[in-house]
Amino acid sequence: MPTWGEMLQELKDLESPKQPAAFDYLRRKYLAALSQRTGRNTILYASRWTQPIQALQIPPEALALSEEDVPGFMEVIHGLSPTSLDLILHSPGGSSEATEAVVSYIRSKFDDVRVIIPHAAMSAATMLACSANRIVMGKHSFIGPIDPQLILSTPVGRQAVPAQAILEQFERAKAECQDPKLLAA
Repeated sequence: MPTWGEMLQELKDLESPKQPAAFDYLRRKYLAALSQRTGRNTILYASRWTQPIQALQIPPEALALSEEDVPGFMEVIHGLSPTSLDLILHSPGGSSEATEAVVSYIRSKFDDVRVIIPHAAMSAATMLACSANRIVMGKHSFIGPIDPQLILSTPVGRQAVPAQAILEQFERAKAECQDPKLLAA
C-alpha cells in the first residue's frame, strides 16, 4: 500500500476536468485492494470532523453519526458475503441510538467484525468500535471516551452539551432546593 504522500500525489495526478471524481475513484481503488488482500468485506465510514467547521460551512452535527446513516450502512452492506467485515472508522461519534441500530444491523449480518481506526474514533464511534471482535489502530491512532452529548438551542446557537454535565447540574439543583433559603436563587 502507498504512503499518504504517495496517495496525495496520485490524487493530484488524477485530478482533471476529464476525471471530476478522482477522490472517489482512488478511495474505491484502495478499499478494493484492501478487501482483496485480506479476503474480507471492507467498508469505510468517515467524516471530515478534523477540518475547521468554518471552512466546511456546515453545522457540527452534520459530521456526526445520525439516524440518516443507518440506511446508508444498510445500503453499503446489502449484498456483501455474510462472512467477515472490516469497517474503517474515522468519526467524532454522534447519536447513541443510531449507533445501536448500526451495531445491531452489522452484527445480524457478520459473525466476525474488525474495526480499523486509522486516526480517531470518539464517543459513539468508540461504542461502534467496541462492538467489534477486534480493533486495529496505528501507533498514532486514538479512541476516545464515551461522552453522550445533547444538542441544545442556546442564545448563541446550537451547542453540544455533555449529558453528564446536565445530570450533575440537575443533582446540584435538587440538593440546593432542599434549603428554602436557596430557592430564590
